Amino acid sequence: MKILIINGPNLNLLGKRNKEIYGSISFEDFLDELKFEDMEILYQQSNIEGELISEMQNASVDGIIINAGGYTHTSVAIRDCIEAISIPVIEVHISNIAGRESFRHNSLIAPVCIGSIFGFGLRSYEMAIDYFKKYGA
Repeated sequence: MKILIINGPNLNLLGKRNKEIYGSISFEDFLDELKFEDMEILYQQSNIEGELISEMQNASVDGIIINAGGYTHTSVAIRDCIEAISIPVIEVHISNIAGRESFRHNSLIAPVCIGSIFGFGLRSYEMAIDYFKKYGA
């Protein structure tokens, strides 16, 4: 099984930015910790909305895990892309977006994803991978 993890804007700053919210480890270091048998995990990060969309449209994978960052709350284009592709997508967030500022409470992408996981730190990604491993894509 092949899974693509896509991180949106500012997630390249993990380990440096707001450590009390996002932790002190970089995403690349976290990826090095992930070991799943029979799974290939690909990773892309971009601060540019169109690049995130192109990654999803051009992906040849069994499932996608996306943390769209701030685009979660603003991007109709990313929502439309997820709805249009045939690859199942799980939305993840490191922080508990429901417990943060009110503008973060609304996810435009949640209704077109198979599920959303948030508030468990970087383990949110691991939980999404576990879902794909257990239930398939």
